[in-house]
Amino acid sequence: MSSERIRRTPSGRRLVGALVGLIVAAALSGCGATVPADPDGTLDRVTGGELRVGTSPDPGLVETDGGRPHGPVVALVDGFAASLDAHVTWTVATEESLVGMLETGDLDLVAGGLTPDTPWIDKAGVTRGYPGIEGAGGRELVMLVPLGENAFLSALETYLDGEVDR
Repeated sequence: MSSERIRRTPSGRRLVGALVGLIVAAALSGCGATVPADPDGTLDRVTGGELRVGTSPDPGLVETDGGRPHGPVVALVDGFAASLDAHVTWTVATEESLVGMLETGDLDLVAGGLTPDTPWIDKAGVTRGYPGIEGAGGRELVMLVPLGENAFLSALETYLDGEVDR
């Protein structure tokens, strides 16, 4: 029986499908990657170390008077850092500066009064929106992480899912 004839029969199609499935599975298992992954290792680097966070003042969410930022968003970030046994280093600047620092690897996270319609969506990974953050005045808020750092993003969203009413 020719290979042409095998493919035309139902059992031949199943055989070809099974072979293709095995080849794809073998190729993927050879990658050694886990999903989600962090190409730059943000989650591993931050865990037990330093979480570098940027923020901009936003009344009711992030206050920057008198030194270290404080407010509901800051408390969420501090809680996330504690869950990773990390200490937070804060940078206060404009959103544009903070996103630039995120892109160059100088920050791990940008948090503040950002909403899902942020203009930075093509320059950073964006969390799901969280409408239940105290002080947001009904706004749905997001946080930004470096593009591609999906394990870090997933850990942040898992933490926020447990802390913020959705």
